[in-house]
Amino acid sequence: MLGAITGDIVGSIYEFNNLKSKEFPFFGAKCRFTDDTVLTVAIADWLTCNLDLENTLAHYTFKYPGRSYGGMYSEWAKQWDRQPYNSFGNGSAMRVSAVAWIAKDLDEVLALAKASAEVTHSHPEGIKGAQATATAIWMAKEGADALTMRQAITDRFDYDLSETVDDIREWYYFNETCQKTVPQAITCALEATDFEDAIRNAISIGGDSDTVAAITGGIAEAMFGVPTDIKRKTLSYLPQEFLEVIERFALCVERNAVNYEALLPIPSSSDGN
Repeated sequence: MLGAITGDIVGSIYEFNNLKSKEFPFFGAKCRFTDDTVLTVAIADWLTCNLDLENTLAHYTFKYPGRSYGGMYSEWAKQWDRQPYNSFGNGSAMRVSAVAWIAKDLDEVLALAKASAEVTHSHPEGIKGAQATATAIWMAKEGADALTMRQAITDRFDYDLSETVDDIREWYYFNETCQKTVPQAITCALEATDFEDAIRNAISIGGDSDTVAAITGGIAEAMFGVPTDIKRKTLSYLPQEFLEVIERFALCVERNAVNYEALLPIPSSSDGN
């Protein structure tokens, strides 16, 4: 999930100041972590500690205010009785990366991704965006090449991944839906030559830059790994609590120490639709 956090931090200064170029300081002045990082860490905490997901998301939101949370999500977090609000926004995809590292197989990837999304993003497109992102990460982690990943994501999720990054850059605009964020972010990862190139692709197309780069970064981490210098810089932006969650998460991944029955309110045979 560190790749997603890196993408968020790098993209944080371009969300409302799009840069249609790959030439920029990788960690620019005034970069910071946003809601993408906060909720990514919250999902990792939920996965490793068997916490209540709704309360965990809300807890992190209140503890780290002013991080550009979406309006509907912010209202949801304030409620005592939190109900899904049928969103198909890209928030479900931006926070899902940890799922792919914890799950043991693709069925669990799909089920955990759905569980992580549907507490807020219960619209089919919101769930699909989270599942597609997590599937791409899992496939990359398992050693699939870009061509195989492109075909599998297209077949399962009916996303159009035929455009190149250069094509997308010509027309892309600010959009916060899964439908107009996830396919473009996946393409930015699949066309990349290394981790940094993937993030530069994501920033260069414009749009909701921190979230596009977070989704791309999660996939690129599984494809290429995060270079040590970038990893160190990313960690320097984070509070101690986040570092502790990240370390605990890494240990759980290594030991495969997760109680799935406590996490999944749905069958693990989710079909991905």
